Amino acid sequence: MKIAYILFNDITLLDFIGLYDPISRLKNHFMPGLHWDTIAFTTEIKDNNGITLIPDKVGTSLAAYDMVFIPGGKGTRRLIQDIPFMKWIKSANDVPLKTSVCTGSLIWGAAGILQRRKATTHFAEYETLKNFGCDVLAQRIVDDGDIITAGAVASSLDLGLYLCNKWCGREAEEIIRKKMDYHPANLY
Repeated sequence: MKIAYILFNDITLLDFIGLYDPISRLKNHFMPGLHWDTIAFTTEIKDNNGITLIPDKVGTSLAAYDMVFIPGGKGTRRLIQDIPFMKWIKSANDVPLKTSVCTGSLIWGAAGILQRRKATTHFAEYETLKNFGCDVLAQRIVDDGDIITAGAVASSLDLGLYLCNKWCGREAEEIIRKKMDYHPANLY
């Protein structure tokens, strides 16, 4: 499996890292053939607090990936108006699995990929997402076949574990969750 992690200016890093961490743990014990690239439309990006990241690839077509993941962040609102960026995102149209956390789903929506589909986003952006012709559900994770979206920032960990389960089963998910010492039902 080959994953494209989309990076962009004003990304919320927890949206990315929350999903990346549990999935990266699959590589060592459950999916040795797992590979990923961080891909951006620019040579470097800064998160919403100024941390600089250098992507593995810049502007590469997304068509050859098995999964494309778009995190959220303030930058999504600007990017949905960026015609060259949106054209690039549309290169993922036939990718078998398109995923997002938080406002990353706004980018899928603006690309036309969510029309007549079920999706979720950050709770403050439900109305914005509805403008893209999808059925917005107030759920933490919405699995609509080849499109899986998750809600606000902390749901990134849940989506990462959900994908671990989907690909490698409940036992793999539990092993990874325990190694992360993540107990979502027992937060305090």
